[in-house]
Amino acid sequence: MKKGDTVKVITGEDKGKTGKILRFFPDLERVLVEGVNLKKHHEKKTKSNPKGQVIEKPFPIHISNVKATKEEKKQKVGKVKQ
Repeated sequence: MKKGDTVKVITGEDKGKTGKILRFFPDLERVLVEGVNLKKHHEKKTKSNPKGQVIEKPFPIHISNVKATKEEKKQKVGKVKQ
């Protein structure tokens, strides 16, 4: 799997959801998938953001909890022309 591939979550709270890989962490064996494993993150007050805010951002999930969709498999495994 690599950045940009479409994957489907097969276990956990977001089971059945699909999304694109935004980032891959090979050392941690984790992937960041668009729209999956969203957590609320509180941002501090700053000069540019005087009120602060609560945003939802995706957090990485383990690579064993996702699998490539059928479209990605078809693109990668094709017949070799001779």
